[in-house]
Amino acid sequence: MAITKTYHNAYDTHYHIVFPIKYRKALLNNDITLAITKIAEEIGERYDIEFEKLGYDSNHIHILTSFPPKYGGSDIVRIFKSITARELFKQFPLLKKDLWGGEFWSDGFYIATVSERGNWKAVEQYITNQGKTMDELHQLPLFSQSHTLGSYPVGLPRG
Repeated sequence: MAITKTYHNAYDTHYHIVFPIKYRKALLNNDITLAITKIAEEIGERYDIEFEKLGYDSNHIHILTSFPPKYGGSDIVRIFKSITARELFKQFPLLKKDLWGGEFWSDGFYIATVSERGNWKAVEQYITNQGKTMDELHQLPLFSQSHTLGSYPVGLPRG
């Protein structure tokens, strides 16, 4: 993550962008995520956008990206959504059955700046872990016979 220099500016900006699939449909399976990743590479080359990390859950996408100041966050979202949707409908025509309105992505999005000096690693790890589940939740029981308070077990009435 070094400063990127162009003919007219230098920048070191990173953004975390999130947006869901239309109707929050759980359509991001392995084939579709691979296609989105490939399309993102092509978008990056064409528009000089660096997609640093892509994270997928079943119904939304997280993007960690850097782009030149000539673009705004809304421009990047518009470019990404329109091109990926068009290409996905070409590659996976059956998607139109699940998305009857003809749109792949929902209208809204979330965007935030990310600093490599502050929360970069936390956001990067969060995006990397999207869609992964914990094998086992480790939750303490509310009432446990093994823990005692004084001479009485916790949660049991005294007396």
